[in-house]
Amino acid sequence: MYNKKYNGRIGFAITEETDPENHPGVWESIVIEKSAKGDVLMSNIQYSGESQLNDEITISNRISIVASPYVLKNFEHIVYATYMKQKWRVSNVQLAFPRLILTLGGVYNEQQD
Repeated sequence: MYNKKYNGRIGFAITEETDPENHPGVWESIVIEKSAKGDVLMSNIQYSGESQLNDEITISNRISIVASPYVLKNFEHIVYATYMKQKWRVSNVQLAFPRLILTLGGVYNEQQD
C-alpha cells in the first residue's frame, strides 16, 4: 500500500454577498484556503492528448486529511488541494470520520469558480 504524508492547502469556494448595504443581491465566489495534514493513499498520474503539443496531466491521487471543524462544516465547498506545489481539482470527497478522503483530478483552473 502506498502511504506518504500529506501537508498542503485545501481551497474552499464560498459564495458571499459582495456589498449587501450598497448592492444587495450581488454575489461572488471567493476561495478560502486552509492548511491540512494527512496521508497520500494512492498516487497515479495519467497523460492525455497525444495529438496536442502539451499533454494534459490528470492525477487520480487519493488524499486522506484530518477533518477540522471548519473542514467538516464546509466540505461540500472544497474545490482544490495542493499537491507537489500545484493546485489540483478535487473530483470526489468521501466522509470517513474523523477524516475526509479527497480524490484529485486535473489541474485546478482559477477561473472555474
